Amino acid sequence: MRTFLIIWSGQFISKIGSNMSIFALFLWIWQFTETATAIALLTFFMQLPQVFASLFSGILVDYFNRKHLMILADTCVALCVITMGLLYSTNHLLIWHLYALVALCACFGNIQNLAYSTSIALMVPKQHYIRASSMSSFVIEASAIIAPALAGTLYPVIGLLGIFIIDIITFVVAMGTLLLVQIPQPSQTDTTNLESETIWQKMALGFRYIVSKPSLLAMTIAFSLFWFVHQLGETLHQPMILARTGGNAQVLGAVLTAAGVGGVIGALILSMWGGFKRRVRGMLVGFIGTGLGKIVLGVGQKPLIWIGSKLFSSMNIPLLFSSNNAIWYTKVPPHIQGRVFAANEATGMIIGSVASLIAGPLADRVFEPAMKSEGLLASIFGPIFGTGTGSGIALLYVITAIGIVLIGVSGYAFPTLRNVEETLPDHDMTNEETLPDHDMTNNG
Repeated sequence: MRTFLIIWSGQFISKIGSNMSIFALFLWIWQFTETATAIALLTFFMQLPQVFASLFSGILVDYFNRKHLMILADTCVALCVITMGLLYSTNHLLIWHLYALVALCACFGNIQNLAYSTSIALMVPKQHYIRASSMSSFVIEASAIIAPALAGTLYPVIGLLGIFIIDIITFVVAMGTLLLVQIPQPSQTDTTNLESETIWQKMALGFRYIVSKPSLLAMTIAFSLFWFVHQLGETLHQPMILARTGGNAQVLGAVLTAAGVGGVIGALILSMWGGFKRRVRGMLVGFIGTGLGKIVLGVGQKPLIWIGSKLFSSMNIPLLFSSNNAIWYTKVPPHIQGRVFAANEATGMIIGSVASLIAGPLADRVFEPAMKSEGLLASIFGPIFGTGTGSGIALLYVITAIGIVLIGVSGYAFPTLRNVEETLPDHDMTNEETLPDHDMTNNG
């Protein structure tokens, strides 16, 4: 696992810088607009472009050198951050500039993430898939501890430009680790009919493969439903806390840090424990635990309650993601993982983008007015959530959290999902190759 550990360390450092920039952008946009919609649109533009980029990313990852793709993508993201910094330093930075540049960053970030995730199955032995996936979760969650704390402290001192400079430095470190190692590639004999396939056949292969496997289709549907309500809530919880605290960046930073601490604890426990023997159980239990923590977060009105509930909710995130990822690593042949993973991610991102797009208007135009002292919902939910600023966002957040719990519980009722590990053989236990394009097309 030496190669994986070297790359993992670079990704960890880079993720801290990226999260610092995102946190700083949220603060800058809130100070500039004071609306949940503006923040929700930033999240939307981070997600929607990835839907289209992922369709091509899967092809690139399956047919081209994954190390080179990661270096190229990191370079392009760094150039986008430099552009934002130049616009800001010359007093020309506008909201629409951020939306456009964040969209570009998202496209190149999608290529980098997919190249990295599909390389895990080639760098790590099968018995360590859960460990490697939990370490990847550790990167996400630990950076969520460090980045908000650093950005929240440094933003008033060095401003947005200073945060961008730190981000660029971390990109350089990540690219340095990539230059030190060789990343294994799928055997060229495994790639199928490169010259005879049209671009549309290559793009559609991942979707057709998932549809041809009912258990993987059930996994995709379950995780997409989770992602919709999760992303709806994640888009709102930062403006909810800012609204309830009068824009207090320190409180928001503390809550996000608690999220990171919870994620790190969850990842460490999972790396030592190894997770449930039946990985699908880990995914469903993770859904339920995440949702229960979010319910308390939405109902609570004090920083200590937000911090504690966010920590508990986030402890479940590594369990559900690592369990889900390990199933895909085990069941999908490495030489088509790029397109299959891209298809799975694109489905989730479409749904997640819709959630982010509607979250702001729902909060600002429906739930916030309805929870004012004379609003339609104030008499019913006011005693629980209050009627002040942010109470409507909190109500909507709790609704999404209840949805997450219901998805986890209902997953046990569907044998196709519940028995995915028994009904679908591991890719290294079968001689199955990519389904022939003409057969898949005819069956579609």
